[in-house]
Amino acid sequence: MTYCVAVTLDAGMVFASDSRTNAGVDNVAVFSKMYVFAAEGDRVVVMLSSGNLSVTQNAIKLLEEGQRNPRQKKTVMNAESMHEVASLAGQALRDVRNSNAPYMQESNIDPSASFIVGGQIRGGPMRLYRVYSEGNFIESTPETLYFQIGESKYGKPVIDRVIQRNTSLLEATKCLLVSFDSTMRSNISVGLPIDLLIYKRDSLKVNLQHRILETDPYFNMIHSKWGEGLRKVFSELPNPDWNVGTQP
Repeated sequence: MTYCVAVTLDAGMVFASDSRTNAGVDNVAVFSKMYVFAAEGDRVVVMLSSGNLSVTQNAIKLLEEGQRNPRQKKTVMNAESMHEVASLAGQALRDVRNSNAPYMQESNIDPSASFIVGGQIRGGPMRLYRVYSEGNFIESTPETLYFQIGESKYGKPVIDRVIQRNTSLLEATKCLLVSFDSTMRSNISVGLPIDLLIYKRDSLKVNLQHRILETDPYFNMIHSKWGEGLRKVFSELPNPDWNVGTQP
């Protein structure tokens, strides 16, 4: 299983993805699901992937080969807007899925996959998109500041309660790590390492890229403090004042 999330704020963007693939409890491996296309001073584009690993890897390969091919008119590295980048990502997903889906479905393999695509190109604003298997995509709005793909339900509540447009990049990073801890607590198929990237608005460079391992002291502190804090707040809430008969 996968969990990826990205948030766009007044101050910039934060991206995070787990790196665990699971084909059963005895077949767990680590693959990065974060792909970065960057040229300092010109653009930073980040893609997070979920779904069938062979489909997403081959879609990324198409995008990488496109930027090495001078005959390719549009690539991630020469696209004029983030909208064009999202369109290229959608086309790559659609091409790989359409060419492989019939054979995969014969073996009852799900070919679905998706991307979160975000970043900024010189002269344009930051943009964040969710790209679906079929190649279509949607963009974040002032009311929807983040996208999740994969195992999203366990990590969603804390983001909904905390993230606002004026949230700082470091506070947003803390929130996303709590979101990951909540997800990992409820679904063991999502796990470390976590790939993290922070981008400051208009900087046109990767400001921080970090991999969180099992020994990471900050993440371990979050895991401990968040659990303790929830239990403490829960214990301080009054019980309902309802008549339940003779029960204590």
